[in-house]
Amino acid sequence: MSVDEIAFLPASRLLELYRARELSPVEATEAALYQIDQHNPRVNAYCFVDAEGALSQAKESEERYKRGEPRGRLEGVPTSVKDVFLTRGWPTLRGSRIVDPNQPWDEDAAVVARLREHGAVLLGKTTTPELGWKAVTDSPLTGITVNPWDLARTAGGSSGGGAAAVVLGMGPLTIGTDGGGSIRIPATFCGLVGLKPTYGRVPLWPVSPFGTLSHAGPMSSTVADAALMLNVIAKPDPRDWSALPPEEVDYLNAVEGGLEGLRIAFSPDFGYVDVDPEVEETVKRAAQAFEEMGARVEEVDPGFEDPIDIFEVHWFAAAANALRPFDERLRELMDPGLVEIANEGSGYSALEYLEADGRRSDLGIRMSAFHETYDLLLSPTVPIAAFEVGREVPEGWSHRRWPSWTPFTYPFNLTQQPAASVPCGFTSSGLPIGLQIVGARYGDALVLRAAHAYQTIHPLVDQRPSCARLEG
Repeated sequence: MSVDEIAFLPASRLLELYRARELSPVEATEAALYQIDQHNPRVNAYCFVDAEGALSQAKESEERYKRGEPRGRLEGVPTSVKDVFLTRGWPTLRGSRIVDPNQPWDEDAAVVARLREHGAVLLGKTTTPELGWKAVTDSPLTGITVNPWDLARTAGGSSGGGAAAVVLGMGPLTIGTDGGGSIRIPATFCGLVGLKPTYGRVPLWPVSPFGTLSHAGPMSSTVADAALMLNVIAKPDPRDWSALPPEEVDYLNAVEGGLEGLRIAFSPDFGYVDVDPEVEETVKRAAQAFEEMGARVEEVDPGFEDPIDIFEVHWFAAAANALRPFDERLRELMDPGLVEIANEGSGYSALEYLEADGRRSDLGIRMSAFHETYDLLLSPTVPIAAFEVGREVPEGWSHRRWPSWTPFTYPFNLTQQPAASVPCGFTSSGLPIGLQIVGARYGDALVLRAAHAYQTIHPLVDQRPSCARLEG
């Protein structure tokens, strides 16, 4: 098996080969590191790589397999970590020039601790916009992350580095965060699976600057890999007081079962979104596939008005709080867009924030009622394909801020529901398109089951950016 073939194997297949002694964690780690050497200088997916440490972990893992004592469910799988999660021994700079790299880095975030416990081989940290504040990945510290399908376009964000890494074989698994779409958007733009679990399903410590909008979740090429990773990271951590109790379910087993009899709503535009025709047509075909698989699909809108103003009050106020300790001298070193929304957020009164929070509750209640009728909601993940790099919004866009072009994602950060993006096709110019699958709160297993059923029929996992194209 060639290095290239090994690098693009999903985690579940790697584990099968490890157990059969047909492949070693060292070989898989070497393949991922080779891909990093080949492609990272151009795409900027990683901001920190620990090749020596990864190979050392892989050798330890190899020895455990030889003894028949694998440590956990991800033993020997090369995995990357978004550079917002504390990782023992590595700097966590969050894409910011104001974070001092010369300080003790002696604690793991909750999700990183779970990955270590289950034997994952940690390769390095993936790029993020500063503090993960926007849906494209560029920062004053680490520069621009580009889309492997078209180097002139964005990978999305804020988990864009992780998405670019997985699609180029730089490790089959990555952990990201999603505060308004930051897992699902880059998963769509890069042609991956991305899951935002129910809020609290995956413990978050340290607490995100964006509070209860922010979820941690897996990104991978297959739904089965996302389910496997969720099994590992969805474990309580005493440092997150809002974490949910463990669910008595094996998510990897739960992906089986099909769609027969499910009641599914499909909304191509939520009743108010302007969707690119190619995106709309591709997602409509995907929705028809659910009907062909035995579900009852009805075209119906979820019945709410665009909650962008609710979202922006929460997001901008959180940014203001995050930047509160920093004076003007330090703010000059930061992303100007982040400073702008923080300045706007600092102008909200407590009553304005509480009013927005009440409207957020109303939205959550509405969606709870919606799911009394429908098990799942399907929509485009993003109404447009990936646009030019180095921009917060597409050229000529009518709004200045990123939430305006991703209206399908942030509503479900407000409501804290599980939502996944799964690849469903390509534009005529070869850019990936994503289908969003939304479930009721706590319905993570059903979302994964539906995504897996669709991906089984329409895998698309054999389509990836070619090395020749990257070298062009």
